Amino acid sequence: QVQLVESGGGLVQAGGSLRLSCAASGRTFSSYTMGWFRQAPGKEREFVARISGSSGITNYADSVKGRFTISRDNVKNTMLLQMNSLKPEDTAVYYCAASPRWVLSTAPVWYDYWGQGTQVTVSS
Repeated sequence: QVQLVESGGGLVQAGGSLRLSCAASGRTFSSYTMGWFRQAPGKEREFVARISGSSGITNYADSVKGRFTISRDNVKNTMLLQMNSLKPEDTAVYYCAASPRWVLSTAPVWYDYWGQGTQVTVSS
């Protein structure tokens, strides 16, 4: 099985930046589709970004496109989410997720492995 651990969450003012990391272990990391999701209080878990295992194809939710950047380092088995120009509506628990398949859907159900989540709070 794959184990995922997020880190880097915290409190930041609107307009600021934050970098989240996801450390993976347990299986071959480089072949997995990796994604970031977030869940705000009272709302469903929503897609943020994903990156393919080999080709490096990335996709972003419209709400974060142009502000967030997803990347991965397959040597270090680490995935990053660089978040710039943060807004109060970005406040949520952010989750790292992984799938052995290339996932086309943005639905969380297609991801098999999840981290514990890290809190991101953006103040106005």
